[in-house]
Amino acid sequence: MTRPSQQLSERIRNELPEMERIIQRALRAWPKAQKGSRGREVYLDSVALNLQAFYTGIERLFELIARQVDHILPPGETWHRDLLKQMGKDMPGIRPAVIDPQSTFDLDDFRRFRHLVQNIYTFNLVPGKMESLIQTLPKLWAKLRAELLAFAEFLDDLHRASKRNRQK
Repeated sequence: MTRPSQQLSERIRNELPEMERIIQRALRAWPKAQKGSRGREVYLDSVALNLQAFYTGIERLFELIARQVDHILPPGETWHRDLLKQMGKDMPGIRPAVIDPQSTFDLDDFRRFRHLVQNIYTFNLVPGKMESLIQTLPKLWAKLRAELLAFAEFLDDLHRASKRNRQK
């Protein structure tokens, strides 16, 4: 494994605590966003921003994997969706799937929501859609975290095998 792949493995592991903080912020803000109290919209904005940041962080890791491991980033205007699909597929001789089909499906809802947040005013967001994402988030994150750690371990295994082969 080359030095960039080692750095990628470390980057994945280092990003996980950051992602955890983003998720916890969204989960803490959600109960306050549900209340009809004054300031509710500020909490809804916070939830939306953190859900957007969650997917953006995941996509950033996927983009690094596509560039450094797959050596191919999907082209065209659907590249965000295509990148997500790419991470859900085995690349024979290169790498196993980074995430499984259910994670791919669940993350696509977050991708679409991120697109929505980036392209409309936040006061037009539908709290019901955010509720669905918030309910999905804890279970998805536990699974996704395990999948990303398994992929980092795959990169580490490649590195160890490469070192053994150089020593022979």
